[in-house]
Amino acid sequence: MHSTSRHPTPPNGTPTPAPGPGRWLRRYGPPPTTGEAEATLVCLPHAGGAPTFFRDWPALLTPALDVVAVCYPGRQDRFDEPCITDMTVMAGEVAAALAQLADRGPLALFGHSMGAAVAYETARLLQSRHGVRPAHLLVSGLVPPHRILPGTRHLKSDAALAADLLEQGGTDAQVLADEELRALVMPAVRADYQLIETYRHAPAGWPLDIPITAYYGQDDARTPAATMPDWQLHTHAPTGTRSFPGGHFYLQHHRSDLTTDIRERLLA
Repeated sequence: MHSTSRHPTPPNGTPTPAPGPGRWLRRYGPPPTTGEAEATLVCLPHAGGAPTFFRDWPALLTPALDVVAVCYPGRQDRFDEPCITDMTVMAGEVAAALAQLADRGPLALFGHSMGAAVAYETARLLQSRHGVRPAHLLVSGLVPPHRILPGTRHLKSDAALAADLLEQGGTDAQVLADEELRALVMPAVRADYQLIETYRHAPAGWPLDIPITAYYGQDDARTPAATMPDWQLHTHAPTGTRSFPGGHFYLQHHRSDLTTDIRERLLA
C-alpha cells in the first residue's frame, strides 16, 4: 500500500525552486525528503496558462509523487522573455530541462490542451534525443496528434481571443474584462495559440513505447469521445481513456477525482 498523505502547500502559494533549470520548473509543495518520492510528475499548462494552474495538486497527491509544473516563457517571472511560437523549439527546451531529472527516478508527464501536445512531443524528444524513457504520458483535453487541425485564431483581435478563452471557461473573466490586465496576458495567449495552430504532427521518427492515458470532458466539443481511443496509434504500450463530466476545463471541478486517478495509475 502506498501512502495517501498529502503535501502541505506553502500558505502564500509561492513556488520553491524545483530540480533542473530554474527558468522552466516550479514546485508548489515542499521538496521530497530523500527516498520519499517514487516518481516525478511534470505538469504542462494549457494555452495562456501558467504553472500556478497546478498549485493545488501537491496537496491532492501523495508525497510519493514529486509534482513540478512547467513555466513557459513570456509569463509570470519569465514575462520579459520572448514567447515561443514553434512546437519543435518549445518541446526541445522542455525536454532538455526534464532530462536533468532522469537520475531522480521515473518521470511522468501530464499536459492539458496545448500542454498535452507539448508533453507528447517532449516525451518523443526525451526518448530520441536524451535517451530518457518517461514512465507514463497523461494527456488531457486534446485529440490525438494526427487529428489536430490548423487554425487561425492567433491572427484574430484581442477581443476575439478573449471571447474564445471565456467560451472554454479556463480563464478568470475579471482578468479579461480589465483592459490593462488583458493587454499583459494577450501576447502569451496569442503565442500559445500560434504554437498549437501551426503544429503539424510528424509521424516519422522515434515511436513512443510508454503507456498513454487520455482524459477529456464529456461535454467538450473539442475532444469527441470517438476520437480519444486513437491515442493508441502513438505508442506501442497500452493506452486508456477516462472521461469526466464537464467541458474543456472539466479538471477545474474534478481535481480530486482526476489526481486520484493519476496517483493510482502512476503508483500501481
